[in-house]
Amino acid sequence: MNILSEQIRQAIVLEGEISFARFMELALYCPHYGYYEQEKDTTGRAGDFYTNLSVGSLFGELLAFQFAQWFSETAHSNWLTAKMSPVRLVEAGAHDGRLATDILSWLQKHRPAFFCDLEYWIIEPSVRRQIWQKKNLCDFGGKVVWFDSLTALAQEGVCGVIFANELLDAMPTHRFGWDAGHRVWFEWGVTVVENAFAWTRMPKKTAEEGNGDVFMRWPSLPTELSAVLPDGFTTEICPLAEIWWRQAASALRYGKLLTIDYGLTAEQLFTPERKDGTLRSYHRQRLKNDSLANVGELDITAHVNFTALQTAGESLRLKTESWCSQEHYLTRIVEQIWKMNDTFGAWTPSHARQFQTLTHPEHLGRPFQVLLQSR
Repeated sequence: MNILSEQIRQAIVLEGEISFARFMELALYCPHYGYYEQEKDTTGRAGDFYTNLSVGSLFGELLAFQFAQWFSETAHSNWLTAKMSPVRLVEAGAHDGRLATDILSWLQKHRPAFFCDLEYWIIEPSVRRQIWQKKNLCDFGGKVVWFDSLTALAQEGVCGVIFANELLDAMPTHRFGWDAGHRVWFEWGVTVVENAFAWTRMPKKTAEEGNGDVFMRWPSLPTELSAVLPDGFTTEICPLAEIWWRQAASALRYGKLLTIDYGLTAEQLFTPERKDGTLRSYHRQRLKNDSLANVGELDITAHVNFTALQTAGESLRLKTESWCSQEHYLTRIVEQIWKMNDTFGAWTPSHARQFQTLTHPEHLGRPFQVLLQSR
């Protein structure tokens, strides 16, 4: 076992077994040894998976254009009337700062007045990742401010845009299985068998004592579905994603809340093809069957429950403006650009290739979903 595996094993020895959420937290975010704490390029052709950012700068440029449009013309006049200056763009989960660089570079070149007025805030709990981001964003000096959590913004509040790209699907998630005989859910945990990590059913009392808030979110099934749901049907629940969305909604005084991520509706999570859940692990562009192996070397994700996020936001009086595929969302932005002629900049052959990859259903257009709410 490597150092990270040994740390997880010690946690299991102390606790008897741990929830998968705890395992995922350590595997991805353990200081120094977790997957996202290692200074290596994990995306693109040479990495473990493709993202919107590995396609090129267009993704960030399109978001920058949209952000500027939201606060131009009528929106900007309302902003000034309400005396809510300055505008703030708040990015959560900025990884190495590449998206922030693409957004700020485009705004500086094509919307200089807007660029001068705005503040760019980054929510980053990892000290190590903050160092990477500050190094890559050094050209923007005092324009960027770092916070370690959304709660740090709660008192002052945000007037602008809070957004996250491929953040929520990497938050530690709990896994539940269906016991058809007793028609009850049980939680899948992680233990050690013959010096390797293995799945185990967590004792109900232990799981409830450690994750009471999670158990309140157990899937509630209609009687007709519970009667036919196959034994062992597995699904994931991520309370941290809902908590994050509520915190972001509470911090938003005026503006937009946006996330772009892999995800489904609550109904889509309960279909025959998802009997094993949506948990996925990747290494060198390949899907791996065992998410418990090669700790620290695999990217681990689970699909976001967009129904839960939408409901959470609306419960805090946010208005849902759209929930759609990335294909449709980015296409609508480009339609605005074409109507405004030269305000975006030259649309190069490289832009055309990037746009096709970002929006084609067989590439990134269909897997990524976009949820936009506003206050």
